[in-house]
Amino acid sequence: MDMNQYLSMFIDESNDHLQSLNENMMGLEANPEDLSIVQVIFRSAHTLKGMAATMGFEDLASLTHQMENVLDLVRNNKLRMQDFIFDTLFKSLDALEAMVQDITSGGAGKADVSAIVAALQAIVRGEVPSAAGAAAEVTAAAAQNTANAPVFLDEFQYSVLEQSLQEGHKVLYVDVAIRTDCQLKAVRAYMVFDLLERSGEVVKSFPSVQDIEQEKFDYSFSLYYITQKEASEIQAMILNLSEIDKVTAVALDQESLRQMGQDSVAATAEAPAPVKEAASAPAPSSPASAAPAKEETAKAAPARTGAAPSRTIRVDIERLDVLMNLFSELLIDRVRLEQLASEVQNTDLTETVEHMGRVSGDLQNIVMKLRMVPVDTVFNRFPRMIRDLAKSLDKKVDLIITGAETELDRTVIDEIGDPLVHLLRNAVDHGIESIPDRIAAGKPEMGTVNLRAFHSGNHVFIEIEEDGTGIYPQKVLKSAVKKGVITQEQAAAMSDDEAYQMLFAPGFSTAEVISDVSGRGVGLDVVKSKIASLGGNVTIYSTPGKGTNFSVQLPLTLSIIAAMLVRIGSEKYAIPLSSIVETGIVKQSQIRTIHGNKMMEFRNSHIPIVSLSKIFSIPDYDESTEEETEIVVIRKGDRLVALAVQDFIGQNEIVIKNLGKYLPEVQGISGATILGDGQVALIIDPNAFIK
Repeated sequence: MDMNQYLSMFIDESNDHLQSLNENMMGLEANPEDLSIVQVIFRSAHTLKGMAATMGFEDLASLTHQMENVLDLVRNNKLRMQDFIFDTLFKSLDALEAMVQDITSGGAGKADVSAIVAALQAIVRGEVPSAAGAAAEVTAAAAQNTANAPVFLDEFQYSVLEQSLQEGHKVLYVDVAIRTDCQLKAVRAYMVFDLLERSGEVVKSFPSVQDIEQEKFDYSFSLYYITQKEASEIQAMILNLSEIDKVTAVALDQESLRQMGQDSVAATAEAPAPVKEAASAPAPSSPASAAPAKEETAKAAPARTGAAPSRTIRVDIERLDVLMNLFSELLIDRVRLEQLASEVQNTDLTETVEHMGRVSGDLQNIVMKLRMVPVDTVFNRFPRMIRDLAKSLDKKVDLIITGAETELDRTVIDEIGDPLVHLLRNAVDHGIESIPDRIAAGKPEMGTVNLRAFHSGNHVFIEIEEDGTGIYPQKVLKSAVKKGVITQEQAAAMSDDEAYQMLFAPGFSTAEVISDVSGRGVGLDVVKSKIASLGGNVTIYSTPGKGTNFSVQLPLTLSIIAAMLVRIGSEKYAIPLSSIVETGIVKQSQIRTIHGNKMMEFRNSHIPIVSLSKIFSIPDYDESTEEETEIVVIRKGDRLVALAVQDFIGQNEIVIKNLGKYLPEVQGISGATILGDGQVALIIDPNAFIK
């Protein structure tokens, strides 16, 4: 089998499982007693382990195997979740994500996770750090003294042993220790099993048979055994094998067997390394041997096969780009056919072209929707990030996400993740106060960060709002003056909104102490430039002492947009409708020159007029020679600019095409589109005209 062809599928599904593990771990941390969540986590971990083992990524499979050991104890009420266990499992998930990332980059998925594995094994042995140090010492001593104490049985195994006793068979608990200088301990273990199976049946071993065959045990193993022979006879038979150090065979009666089934919690605390190996088997109620594992897996299988089949497929974004380009070509041909049909005046041809127009319209809607992705694909990684960040800052933060089903173009989704990370980290570090400060301010200990997404017209708004300390404009301006970003005179003339915008200045920071989270003046300037490159903007609303809201406005899609087509001389341009406030006509007498800049009055204020014919050097049009000039008023945030044009062609849905790598970056142009008559129109970038 060529595994390379499945690598892409493995990476995608692994990322899905890791995201599910993170989300459900967060849910479990909020509700530690909810074992249904543990079952979901266990299934995801088990599936991930199986996938990794199939693909040959042993380190990834091994770490997931150790996580299963812990989760198996939890889901069977043999271990209670604690902070140390949560932290260790989260570290395990981080390590797994790093391995998958390495595989994505072409690596082998190797990582040194010995410290995490040791912590997981300690948890399985019952060595969980707690405030009661004496209790921990007792647990460690118990583990040392009862190296191979009996481990719990599941209901199926218990019923088999109990029925065997009722039918007159002997049930033995056998503990075997192989000499530590043995070179082939797995072979010795196999000889013991082969000997026992000649005279009876092994119901359960720990570690499992599979782990023993792979030498994943510490020179000792235990098992439950059904036979007609006496315990002393079995003990003597095993001791006759070479390199066997010690054998203990104990005959069990109904009472002792029942006690072993009931005393599972104590057994968990006492069980050493063999338990950690046994706990990995995918039985739903205990760390089982290979045979019961198959039994329980078979029982669980109908539930999986009965589930609704997946109705989604993964498609490379490049294929959607190709589909978009092909559709734009189809659109050009459709308009051309409509023109030909109107000239020929053939009824059949006209009806066919009209039908083609309806079909292509439906196709356009489908093509647009194919590229739309819920923002949940970005939002779902933030709860874990906020949890870790709050823990490192010793704060309590509740992240509330609403509108995660809101859809954005895939291109925007791919780019918006990092800016949102910066804004959320800034909200937790700068916004949310420390617990003592919140109590002193009369606020609850738990700070709240709201992450919202919603549609408004042709835009999507993403808001990050926290109930923290808020932004004090004077403090911002004082820091800006101190850092030399502005002068004292400029600061005195600034409004609160202008002061908030200073936060986006490169190198600017109000943090008094530089931390690992923030304080170096890097972040918000990157946020603003990235959002601007996507055709959006970010606005700050804040109430000192109450909290702050960062509102990010983004275009709904970057591939197909509604635009106003305008003519300037012999050239045509497209202006995105999302940036247009209104259109109108202005007379030359209404245009004034202020400090060398042409301005016009617009709704009780003055806004600049920009001549596109001069900026783009259009030779056959000059609006200054006209008595009236048609204008398009565009907006960027709270700022307005009027663009002078010659004529309006009309509104159209256009497909954006890049200018290509062979053309230099053209100031004021964001791309091009092909019109219905085959002519190319440049798409104006409104953000370039508003500074």
